[in-house]
Amino acid sequence: AAEIAVDAVVHVKTKSLREGTGNPLYDFFFGYRYSEPTPVVGYGSGVIISSDGYIVTSNHVIEGSQAIEVVLNDRRTFDAEIIGTDPNTDLAVLKIKEGGLPFLRYGNSTELRLGEWVLAVGNPYNLTSTVTAGIVSAKARSINILRESMAIEAFIQTDAAVNPGNSGGALVNTRGELVGINAAIASRTGAYSGYSFAIPVSIAQKVVDDIIEYGAVQRAILGVIITDVTAELAKEYNIDRIEGVLVTGLRENSAAIEAGIELYDVIIA
Repeated sequence: AAEIAVDAVVHVKTKSLREGTGNPLYDFFFGYRYSEPTPVVGYGSGVIISSDGYIVTSNHVIEGSQAIEVVLNDRRTFDAEIIGTDPNTDLAVLKIKEGGLPFLRYGNSTELRLGEWVLAVGNPYNLTSTVTAGIVSAKARSINILRESMAIEAFIQTDAAVNPGNSGGALVNTRGELVGINAAIASRTGAYSGYSFAIPVSIAQKVVDDIIEYGAVQRAILGVIITDVTAELAKEYNIDRIEGVLVTGLRENSAAIEAGIELYDVIIA
């Protein structure tokens, strides 16, 4: 699985310009002085998903960049074009002009089981082609790191070591199939301290396919406001099983209303 994945995971290097302000102390006493914008270099990972050069990565890796360079595992370098981004899932699609590339096939993230072995492949701290192993610790985890109004979080939580630079890299199963895009770590220090999170391929594939076909993600809005069913809510609303989500609000003229969903219904699938 590692040998399959390592050739399909790339190093993403970004360049952006940050406007300089000179010396802040000098500015405070003598007024603001303009200085030339300074180049800022960033880095992360990406996954080749087709032989003709489409690459998926994290949106936060390439956000605000003026130039993107992709380095393959065989050290070839290419300038990359941004095909589209989706801040709601923190995903982006790049394209390089090259054919016959190694790529990862999509696996089934929905069928992942707790305790199943997975590999994280990426470029932590600019250490290219790094592979770490762990197990699936939890599924459908929301950690509230995406601040977009339509954000979707259903992370695969693993204990495979992931560090800065792994973002946008691959989470693969033992068959070498892509099951997630590494996105975040749970850490108080900024470095790995036990758990990492990946966007499941069930979300990523839909986002990538839409960006490639339409240039943006096509979304249908159900029109419900929901909250997880808890023991307290189950008791309050006389719900016999603690599962699913409780409908606490409905949008006017929404698809949910047309379909017959009512306030305080519980959606379990």
